[in-house]
Amino acid sequence: MDAKVIWSERLHFNGSAGSGLELPLDSGPGGFDPLELLAIGLAGCTAMDVISILSKKKQDVTAFHVQVHAEQQTEHPHVFTTAKILYLVTGHNVDEAAVRRAIELSALKYCPVQAMLTKAFPIELFYEIYADLGDGATELVTRGQSPNGILWLPPQ
Repeated sequence: MDAKVIWSERLHFNGSAGSGLELPLDSGPGGFDPLELLAIGLAGCTAMDVISILSKKKQDVTAFHVQVHAEQQTEHPHVFTTAKILYLVTGHNVDEAAVRRAIELSALKYCPVQAMLTKAFPIELFYEIYADLGDGATELVTRGQSPNGILWLPPQ
């Protein structure tokens, strides 16, 4: 994979990679901070895996999103020190075991972003499953930590 950034002014750059799409980067409000992109990349990578797996498992998912909360050290270089990923799944009769397995497969087999980042800091995984009651109404069915309470720790 190749990527590049081209400087335009002050701390504003335009980044691109193989897709040809451009993404603004900036240390201020004019674009994404590079660490934000890491968190978005983590969320996007695992989200694509999990929704794909749930689809193959014939789960009736009507809404899905993934939230990443990453803590950073206070001194430079402000690296991530821990992260929590929360998977929010809404649908009709969504099977908890299917959700747990999809998260586990993403974490342990498919998501390269998560595989790389777990070598640097621990990542905890959580999920919430909601019943879709129609007209935008939902009801929490269950929540938990997956897979099986595993906390990935960086190598010593």
